[in-house]
Amino acid sequence: MGDTDMDRRRFVKALGAGAAALGLGGLRAAGAAETAAPATLEVDPAPKFDLSPYLYMQFMEPLGTTDSSVEAAWDFVGRRWRPDVLEATRDLAPALIRWGGCFLAYYRWKEGVGPRAARRPMLNLGWGGMESNQVGTLEFLDFCQAVGAKPLLCVNFESEGQKRWTEMAGGDVRSGDPQEAAAWVSYCNDPKSALRREHGFPQPRRVDLWQIGNETSYDPSGFDLETAARRTLAFAEAMHKADPKIDIIAWGESGWGRRMMEVAGKHLRYLAFHHMFNPDEGDRDSPLQGIAYRKDPARTWDRLMAAWKTHDARIRRMREEVKGLGVPLAMTECHFALPGRNRCEVLSTWAAGVANARLANVHERHGDVLKIATLADFCGTRWQVNALMIPVPGGRSHLMPVGLVMALYRKHSGEKACTVAKAPDGLDVTASRTGDRVFLHVVNTQRTRAVGARIGVAQQAVQEGKVFALAADPEAEVMETDPDVVRLSEGALPADGAWEFPAASVSAVELVIRQG
Repeated sequence: MGDTDMDRRRFVKALGAGAAALGLGGLRAAGAAETAAPATLEVDPAPKFDLSPYLYMQFMEPLGTTDSSVEAAWDFVGRRWRPDVLEATRDLAPALIRWGGCFLAYYRWKEGVGPRAARRPMLNLGWGGMESNQVGTLEFLDFCQAVGAKPLLCVNFESEGQKRWTEMAGGDVRSGDPQEAAAWVSYCNDPKSALRREHGFPQPRRVDLWQIGNETSYDPSGFDLETAARRTLAFAEAMHKADPKIDIIAWGESGWGRRMMEVAGKHLRYLAFHHMFNPDEGDRDSPLQGIAYRKDPARTWDRLMAAWKTHDARIRRMREEVKGLGVPLAMTECHFALPGRNRCEVLSTWAAGVANARLANVHERHGDVLKIATLADFCGTRWQVNALMIPVPGGRSHLMPVGLVMALYRKHSGEKACTVAKAPDGLDVTASRTGDRVFLHVVNTQRTRAVGARIGVAQQAVQEGKVFALAADPEAEVMETDPDVVRLSEGALPADGAWEFPAASVSAVELVIRQG
């Protein structure tokens, strides 16, 4: 990016002042050489509400010629998932992976089960190209099991009411009805499923979480609200008849949530909404468009750091729409949606990683109602919105900046949200707790300045602490030629709790407290 030499020297000096030689994202404790005592960062450890592990979910969708996620992740010669994809996903550590997306409107699940030689390829009507269906239900469930994630399956909701996908030329029907959805539930969960047993799998492959449709309110040519609510009820009744224990997610965006609950609420566990957003929508001079981010790093940083406000406002509006209904929210798709030749080029930069950490903090603050959320498409070969990038035809799969942040938070998070009572200017902090462990997620929003803090827990003695941090030049870009440009550093918190968070860093602080 076209920064001046003077500006870059100032950044490097600031990063060096805030980090010891523990790698590019180095850390150091604030010591006696400090000119002023660091400000207080204090946590009230009283639990406020449960934090869901599903706030760091991922979703997998066959994206055809656009960004070949599933086909690129599968080793067709070895008939297995690529080992490097599995390894990178284990590092990402999602608790939940969703099989779904726009392709649900024309996906027939039975085409992706049974002997592979007999599986019928399908036209990918939304994303282009053909899908071989060599990866289907059981392969996806195998993937989830291999990486330690629970599955979420989304059913074909009568093509979302869109006639263009209901029936193709030659009589190829692409719409799925309630009976087809219920049969899928049985195929996975019923110990007596004849079809699954015929395919050589006598034991059920339990799936507890199901979503009806994808983005039902988005296309005006599809279902209206009343029709969608009635059909949701029909689907939910059929699916619960197949297995009364499953949890069902229905579509609730565009003001649909209240009516959806009135009609089908007794069957619904969550209401879904999505947020793919451009915080600079309509601004032709935005530094987030295309490769404009390279021209003025400081301006790009400022725009990215403010993006959380747009995202927070969206979640607040959704909360108001479901207020009083007693139903949690599931944001099953969410990411930046920025114009450019390669879909959001700026998202390869570490500056975008820091911005995504601020969005993750927003999710935690809404965690009393928001129980399922993501910040990225899961994997692919090209789009920068991916959490995991798959080089093709070979190469090592690696996490993108948003994936690095989600992995860090997922591995260092508590079960109960806590209050951050005090925090220094420049730090965006959330807190959580599990037993005698308190966790902080700390984002230094200062591009070129380290921020010191003396970390403490109200009315509790901190017995020990560790800090895990990601830090790099905000202009650094994660790509196949340099996938490790952003490295994780680890340091021990000193007895006095003083710490200096490097410029442009994302940290997870883990404290052990004496139970009071």
